[in-house]
Amino acid sequence: MPTPKSSAPTHPLHVPDSRLAKEATELVRDSVGELLYDHSRRVYFFGSLLGHRLGIEADPELLYVAAMFHDLGLTEPFHASGRRFEVDGADEARRFLRTHGVPEDGVRRVWTAIALHTTPGIPEHMEPEVALVTAGVEYDVLGIGYHDLAEADRAAVVALHPRPRFKERILRAFADGVAPKPGTAFGNVKADVLAHHVPGFEREDFVRLILDSPWAE
Repeated sequence: MPTPKSSAPTHPLHVPDSRLAKEATELVRDSVGELLYDHSRRVYFFGSLLGHRLGIEADPELLYVAAMFHDLGLTEPFHASGRRFEVDGADEARRFLRTHGVPEDGVRRVWTAIALHTTPGIPEHMEPEVALVTAGVEYDVLGIGYHDLAEADRAAVVALHPRPRFKERILRAFADGVAPKPGTAFGNVKADVLAHHVPGFEREDFVRLILDSPWAE
């Protein structure tokens, strides 16, 4: 008789038990709504699980801070920054880490992980923290590699941080965060979001930019 599959998670779900992680949690929880808070925590857990599966070892604290700050730039204080929301979040994480005396190599890894998390095809070839933040984001938002994790692990993460109506709500959050500075969507995935959610939005055309440049030929 076959042995029933266990419904228990195959990997423990832990947040680093450190002052740095606790203060990152408090800062982000006080700065974003429930949607982005739960999403950011899931990104950390899914990134950790994928790293465990792939044998990629990231620094848990750095991975956690990067995951927690990765969407901070979508919030209202940054709507007038004129910068990509990824850069705003990365800059805030850098300030936070430096006030806690984190070595510059760690600061750089976190900054890069956040800045590149919407740029597919590059993070997977970089440091573990960079690779796994993007992997966690792609898992939670796009379902990339959905069946690579055990159902019990996936269910355990969602039980901790549920995702009611997540698809429509995260798209709205993306649109609200980027619409005040639509030029920052050029060349990245958020242009697709604005095309669906912002009436009258017109994409910049890379080909036209080349053809209309001041060069004669």
